[in-house]
Amino acid sequence: MQFHHHGYVSGDPRIQPAAGVGINRPVELPSEVDVLIVGTGPAGMLAAAQLSQFPGVVTRIMERRPGRLAIGQADGIQTRTVETFQAFGFAERIIAEAYRIAETAFWKPDPTDPSRIIRIARTPDDAAGISEFPHLVVNQARVLDYFAEFMANSPTRMSPDYGFEFRSLSVADEGEYPVAVTLLHTSGPHEGQERIVQAKYVIGADGARSKVRESIGCTLAGDQANHAWGVMDVLAVTDFPDVRLKCAIQSGTGGSILLIPREGGHLFRMYVDLGEVDPRNKGAVRSTSTDEIIRKANEILHPYTLDVRNIAWHSVYEVGHRLTDRFDDVRPEDRGARTPRVFITGDACHTHSAKAGQGMNVSMQDGFNLAWKLGHVLEGRSPESLLSTYSEERQVVAKNLIDFDKEWSTLMARKPEEFEDLSELEDFYVRTAEFPAGFMTEYAPSVLVAAPEHQHLATGFPIGKRFKSAPVVRVGDSNPMHLGHHAPADGRWRIYVFADPATPQTPKTGTASPTEEFADWIANSPESPLAATPEGADPDAWFDLKVIYQQDHTSIDINTVPAVFKPQVGPFQLTDHEKVYATDPASDIFDLRGLDRGGVVVVVRPDQYVANVLPLTATAELGAFFAPLLPNKKSEQLPPSALPDTPTPTAAHISNGRKDDLTFSKRPVRLWAG
Repeated sequence: MQFHHHGYVSGDPRIQPAAGVGINRPVELPSEVDVLIVGTGPAGMLAAAQLSQFPGVVTRIMERRPGRLAIGQADGIQTRTVETFQAFGFAERIIAEAYRIAETAFWKPDPTDPSRIIRIARTPDDAAGISEFPHLVVNQARVLDYFAEFMANSPTRMSPDYGFEFRSLSVADEGEYPVAVTLLHTSGPHEGQERIVQAKYVIGADGARSKVRESIGCTLAGDQANHAWGVMDVLAVTDFPDVRLKCAIQSGTGGSILLIPREGGHLFRMYVDLGEVDPRNKGAVRSTSTDEIIRKANEILHPYTLDVRNIAWHSVYEVGHRLTDRFDDVRPEDRGARTPRVFITGDACHTHSAKAGQGMNVSMQDGFNLAWKLGHVLEGRSPESLLSTYSEERQVVAKNLIDFDKEWSTLMARKPEEFEDLSELEDFYVRTAEFPAGFMTEYAPSVLVAAPEHQHLATGFPIGKRFKSAPVVRVGDSNPMHLGHHAPADGRWRIYVFADPATPQTPKTGTASPTEEFADWIANSPESPLAATPEGADPDAWFDLKVIYQQDHTSIDINTVPAVFKPQVGPFQLTDHEKVYATDPASDIFDLRGLDRGGVVVVVRPDQYVANVLPLTATAELGAFFAPLLPNKKSEQLPPSALPDTPTPTAAHISNGRKDDLTFSKRPVRLWAG
């Protein structure tokens, strides 16, 4: 965390200075907004949190409830999601209050007495060291609270607009605010009254029964399995020894339980197998009583007993796997002819079972993927055509998720005698661990993801997959840290320069090293992506450029490091010493991530996915990669009103959505970072 570069901060440094639309932000929902988000679930709240970092963008998020969510259905937090929480600044705090999954225990019928269950295996949750972060369990409501806090502390001072129900929308062919959204007041003095809000873009994060999805003509298609599960969050007394471990339990009676301990040391969740459902009378199973679910759980757990003292929440559901064929309002016949205005995320476009712990996690990555793109378009950093990549990227991810979940939920519902090998369930769990953890997402080559021509230079940073952090040592203060942890969700691209073997020297003694030549190009060439940074903004306002040397940190004289890696920021033009790193002798990042010792450049998107890998000499390729993503030239000098001390929002012209219209808005950009 960096602060004080705009003057001394005596309060909580997590509370960023209000800027742009955050100054005198209206309490009431305006009649015109840049982005209207429908629904305060995980996808919507993460999207709002990311957009809250763009001071020039008017974003509002609405919810039909009168206030915050008290009890959420989702609870599993995969390690990829905790990496995302780190970017939003609350990973450490949520880890402290959450339950940490270290092992999973597998229970099956005792071969000598099938009426009894016995433990047959324990598997570590992350034996391969996929991430430095843990797998967590914590109530969805707390996740939303953390995002709400982040939004409230952001430059835009965002907070949800409660008490509004989405009714319908229509999209006009032209106009600055082409999406007309009809809302209904569900609480307060205007309860029962309708109103219309005009928006440039709308995000539907309104769940499996999404009205936004309905408004753009999308439907969920797929399977509805005739198998029911009762789920309960309970406080109970039991002699089952693994009640504080995640467990997959299969009994001799054919029933199964997936047991998930919850945060706080006492609460736990049970997914209890209720068996096949009569397709002619599905309503019967949905009315299953809690007493019946508890009776069934005791039958499965025999010889152990379960005495439920309190039920915090319960539900009965059938496994369903459904997916929409597109995640925006552009129909297949119009794809390429116009850019989207309305998007759907999370359960609005993909549904599946809860037992793989994917719903909330994948939904949040939907929101992350979309929100930075909207921010870039609305602040004039990228053309509107960028928005078409959202549906292209995330629909494939959702399809892969549903295919995985079908296999996992089918295995969980299978009777023990139907397995050819008693270890089949746990073998599948271990073999596929990287998928549910969130690390198998791999975006295909596109305008945002380069072809893997130079992948051999950085084998541990696969192009299209998330940037996997590794230990380094910061040269300026000798602090060991994870490189990926110094990458906040601020909407910036990251360019990591892994230096050649030469140590920087001043005065120069001969030919410049490849790293120094790259530094000169990226600092001074008109083809450099940094050249697009608006005049008057900090040099790192759009791009976070870091260098990692191969030597021990004591071998690096920071005064000899090229100036572009030490930008002068803020109104006092202070030198940022926190972008220069060295290897950690105990865990050399060059070895850990298969980095070429001749030097390599790794480009990472604002949502933490690797976009390109290049040799230090491939400056022309780097410039060509960013060319379609950036304005053609530097924006005009920003007015004093756009500076952080006294920023004011300005009007922006946004293109009408035609394929050939790459008009950029002229909003003031964020002038601070860190």
